[in-house]
Amino acid sequence: MSVYVVVGAGPVGIETARLLGEAGHDVIVTSRNVNLEDRTNIRAVRADATDAETFTQVCRGADAIFTCAMAAYDRWPTDFFPIMDGVTRAAENVGAKLIVLGNLYGYGSNPDGLLRPDQPLAPSSRKGTVRTIMWQRALRAGVPAIEVRASDYLGQGAVTYFSLLALPPLLASKPVTFLGDLDAKHAWSFTKDVARTLVAAAGYTGAWDRAFHVPSQHISPRELILRTAAALGKEPPALGTFSQVQMEELGMHELVEMNYLLETPLLLDASETETLLGVKAQEIDVMITDTIEPQKIAFLPSRLSPRKP
Repeated sequence: MSVYVVVGAGPVGIETARLLGEAGHDVIVTSRNVNLEDRTNIRAVRADATDAETFTQVCRGADAIFTCAMAAYDRWPTDFFPIMDGVTRAAENVGAKLIVLGNLYGYGSNPDGLLRPDQPLAPSSRKGTVRTIMWQRALRAGVPAIEVRASDYLGQGAVTYFSLLALPPLLASKPVTFLGDLDAKHAWSFTKDVARTLVAAAGYTGAWDRAFHVPSQHISPRELILRTAAALGKEPPALGTFSQVQMEELGMHELVEMNYLLETPLLLDASETETLLGVKAQEIDVMITDTIEPQKIAFLPSRLSPRKP
């Protein structure tokens, strides 16, 4: 059995740790604000990954370090680089492999057809540039590295465009205003599939210093919204999209530069992940159910309080 460190205690980090622990590995989950009861083979440690010397001590004996930490969306250029540098230096210090959780932003706004994991990165946004630089830092490390790239998340606890913009009005039986082209096919990655891909990547016996895509489901935002409404037992909502002017007026500044992701089809080739890592995407209805169940419970009238609208 191996020793693994998971940096980040969000839904993907916690699920990754759970899978590793259930497989019999010793797992340390770490973040600055981790609040997790110790489970079988899993230990929670509060640590700041930007402090490479201290973080190195946490990682002593680790076979691999999973980088699942997330920075605030408006602070990626300032907060992500110190995290990546600290984790990379710690991995080099202890001789641990690096498994980086990334996304598709680095491909930029121009690619046509299926996105492949061997495709050159050509970011067209600040956030895409940040993700590209983070992966380049991992590739420069003196240890093997793999990046697992996911699309927009579905799943319990995921904070995404869908959970922020579509789910609240769906729960309230109100019209839904979303982004981009509602009928463009889009890749949706299930948080549990992301974790399964990360875990499988740790055991990859081929050449490292490469990327894998998370197997995902491809449906349009319109279809996702309508299927979610049906799963909630709601009538199909009226649908619309935000203009750039509306986004700016509503303070959605960080979403403006990324709106291109939903303006045209976003299709993901994960065939190598399926063949080499043995991971396949869950059905879209499974993803939807996992996404909405906690919200459905929280939204029951008996659970509402006058002090908590």
